[in-house]
Amino acid sequence: MKYSKYLSLFFLIFSLQSCSDFLEQEPGTQTSIDELLQNKKGVLQALTGLYTELEANLRGERYAAYADLQGGNIKFTPTISGGNRGQISPPANLEQVYSFDDLALTSNFRPFYDGSYDIINQANLILEYTPRLNDATDEEKNQIMAEALTIRAYAHFLLSLVYSQDYKYTPDASHLGIVYNTESIKAGIQYPSRKTVAEVYTLIIKDLETAITDYSSASLLPGAAYSLFNRNSTKALLARVYLQKGDWNNAYNVANDVITTSGVALSASADYVAQWAQADLPISEILLEFSTPKDTEGAASSSMSQVFGYTSATSYQKYVASNDLINLYEKNDLRKQLFLTQSLQTLVNGMLTGVNYNFTRKYQNNAGYVAFRLSEMYLIRAEAALETNRADLAMADINTIRARSNASLLTNTTNLKENIFLERRKELCFEGFLFFDIARNHRDISRNDGCIANVCSLTYPSLKYVLPIPTYNTNLNPNLKQNESY
Repeated sequence: MKYSKYLSLFFLIFSLQSCSDFLEQEPGTQTSIDELLQNKKGVLQALTGLYTELEANLRGERYAAYADLQGGNIKFTPTISGGNRGQISPPANLEQVYSFDDLALTSNFRPFYDGSYDIINQANLILEYTPRLNDATDEEKNQIMAEALTIRAYAHFLLSLVYSQDYKYTPDASHLGIVYNTESIKAGIQYPSRKTVAEVYTLIIKDLETAITDYSSASLLPGAAYSLFNRNSTKALLARVYLQKGDWNNAYNVANDVITTSGVALSASADYVAQWAQADLPISEILLEFSTPKDTEGAASSSMSQVFGYTSATSYQKYVASNDLINLYEKNDLRKQLFLTQSLQTLVNGMLTGVNYNFTRKYQNNAGYVAFRLSEMYLIRAEAALETNRADLAMADINTIRARSNASLLTNTTNLKENIFLERRKELCFEGFLFFDIARNHRDISRNDGCIANVCSLTYPSLKYVLPIPTYNTNLNPNLKQNESY
């Protein structure tokens, strides 16, 4: 792990990762990169570092909490101690974003933006050097490149969600997307422009389809198979991309492919709640969960519990479930048991009072970042079936998820679109979906319980459904156009 961190730092300093971070190239830099990536061992070490960077970028509170916070699934806990004990305030890392008032000059999300393009540039370096390896077989090189391609596509997709309006914001998706980098920045100055959203999705899909073709049987990296991209998890990402695009036939077909051929089954009702509580192990239906980084003694150095965890009444994190979310569950729904209710001292009318807060059980102990699991594929298939006039199939998939949770089954297809939206909100909460689901369905934002933002509601369409490109980056790149209103 220490070597992975060193490797990531090496790339940060020496390879000009950000698409618009045009630092001067140090003498000898190109030789250093050549030496590092001249053989299979070096490339695999670079790939390990790439996964480390990706996991850290997703696990950080900015991205981990963003979609659920903006959509209304999350509220905040009170300050634990000190002069502000019991007061509730938004965390500094998301304070501006939370009020839909992020500032380009001091953007809360600049670390995510820069980190994402760091990841993309590292992936591009691996893609450029891997074909030249003399000590790797063609199958090994294809596997390495498939993983790097997938990570490149994934990072671009996440950037598009945050910095571009939804795919159908304009009829032909001709509105501004993001910069899509397919070459590394190793030397010289480059001033790339943002592509349209249509162009960005075309490139994402191309990368993923190429990767799916190139995957071999297993990664060359050590570690749990569920923590590394493979053909199944890449298909899951592709299904998600098609869903976000509104390409319903492809979304249905790819999600169905994962469901029927991946060899992964839905977790059973009997141990669904218990599986989420397992220490160090993901839920059985996982398609991809990034492992938590660990020190030399095997102890987790950081995990998702640092965003959502509860240890005691004097040791807990900032983000908990809003009653807007909790009240959606039926009384006997097993998923209500996925919340840990704790009384915390809160200032109410100037007096410290015990108030109940609901922490998610999904991310206690040493929980890793849940990237893809099979339940999402059922929900994608259901929505795609409905949009292609197969309402009965859609209802059957929703009922599969509801039956597993001991929720009442749907008996007709009335209001099925709304039911699918709500089922995604309940099943996938705290997994980074709600705000993006709201945007792609062209819905308004309404945050009620616990909302302390200057703005708690937004009417679609709104320029505030996307964040500003950090000023640092637009200043460096004259072709990097800012989002409107920032």
